[in-house]
Amino acid sequence: MKLKNNPIVSYITSSYEELKKVSWPTGKTIFNHTLIVVISSAIAIAITSAVDYGLTSLVQYLIENRG
Repeated sequence: MKLKNNPIVSYITSSYEELKKVSWPTGKTIFNHTLIVVISSAIAIAITSAVDYGLTSLVQYLIENRG
């Protein structure tokens, strides 16, 4: 079997050729996108925590004052 006809070698070669065509982001773009993800995650955590705290307080209030 010739090396060029090997499907694994063909796959790796074509993958390498496709990776040459990729437009890779700059370091500044990566930093900006990472910053957006971190800030968005922090906001989502804050909202989820506030809702959780509010619901926990409500349930405790209802349990203590059920009559």
